[in-house]
Amino acid sequence: MKKIKLFSVIGICLLALSCGSQKQPSSPAGFNDGVTAAFAQGGRIDLNTLQWTREPGAYAINGDTLTITTAPHTDLWQRTYYHFRNDNAPVFQMETCEPYFSFVVKTDFTQSHQRFDQCGIVMYLDSDNWLKGSVEFENEQFQHLGSVATNNGYSDWATTAIPADVKTMWYRFSRRADDYCIECSGDGVNFSQMRICHMYAGADKIRFGVYACSPEESSFTAVFTDMKITECMWKAHDGQQPD
Repeated sequence: MKKIKLFSVIGICLLALSCGSQKQPSSPAGFNDGVTAAFAQGGRIDLNTLQWTREPGAYAINGDTLTITTAPHTDLWQRTYYHFRNDNAPVFQMETCEPYFSFVVKTDFTQSHQRFDQCGIVMYLDSDNWLKGSVEFENEQFQHLGSVATNNGYSDWATTAIPADVKTMWYRFSRRADDYCIECSGDGVNFSQMRICHMYAGADKIRFGVYACSPEESSFTAVFTDMKITECMWKAHDGQQPD
């Protein structure tokens, strides 16, 4: 009986060790986690480590500043209402498996001048699954501050009108597992919620960063500065388990 009990205890211990190792899988070989790397640098992002999906015709990296010059007829949209599928905007992103963090960036779109000229924050996973927040030029009176969540090939656009003389905007993109929050700010200090959403394809490794595009016959230069990674500033709701 003592031998049986001993073997049972050993078996339980081995099973526990096995289950524990399954809960924390190792990162794929050669995978560079951008959020982990930024945390190691106090939140600073090395722009030279980000990667393009559809490189733009012109861009420049100068220290911590990125500029993108858009090409005409570039856009992101899938099916809803308009029935077209536009998927050719350049996006500049890092990869991560970190489940809790926030990403902050300041955008300058002083040169935008044609309807729908836009630049902002993005999480582009594939053609049918992505999330973005931006200011889109409309006319000399107003422009659209908004966000688009695209799940399983259908885009959902939420907007509000802001004055046309606004030429800079801060964004904060936060992740809590497969739920996401986009916020905006005029000063980089006080942020307001734009959207909370669930991303069906955003449960594991994701890519996120910035984008710029000009859906009509236009081109402008967007400027991105002050990019950084912080702890997740979108805190757990009252009653939720802590991170």
